[in-house]
Amino acid sequence: MDNTTPNQTAPAEIRSAKEMLKVLRAAFPVFAEFKPLAIGIDKQVMAIHPEFEKKLLRPAMGFHTRSISYLKAMQNASNRFNLDGTPADPVTAEQRDHAAQQLREHFKAGAEKRRAEKAAAEAAAAEAAAEAERTRKLEALASKFGRK
Repeated sequence: MDNTTPNQTAPAEIRSAKEMLKVLRAAFPVFAEFKPLAIGIDKQVMAIHPEFEKKLLRPAMGFHTRSISYLKAMQNASNRFNLDGTPADPVTAEQRDHAAQQLREHFKAGAEKRRAEKAAAEAAAAEAAAEAERTRKLEALASKFGRK
């Protein structure tokens, strides 16, 4: 597909930011390949696709630039890229550090969530075992002192 030709998807068909992101990834290799995007690339997209809604484009760009694949590409990149794949501005050390920090925070939050889920599962299992033990004891007492 020619990167300067409007996509065949009508704006009425794009109802969410996630759908918009799918269209961007299909239309532009820099999105599909998770290359670091040029600053102001949203203006390039709107110039090529004026039919796109900005209220969907902005969150779609956010989903893309906060994705693990994009952040990994950013932390190792030396250049940003335009929609046509040509190099734009260089990626600064500060931008690479920011991407690395975002990745660390993401993985730390994931690890904390998994630990919390594991602790909750262990607590639920312990509670179930305690309840089973109470039930067993009550049944033993009932059979011992029950009328025959």
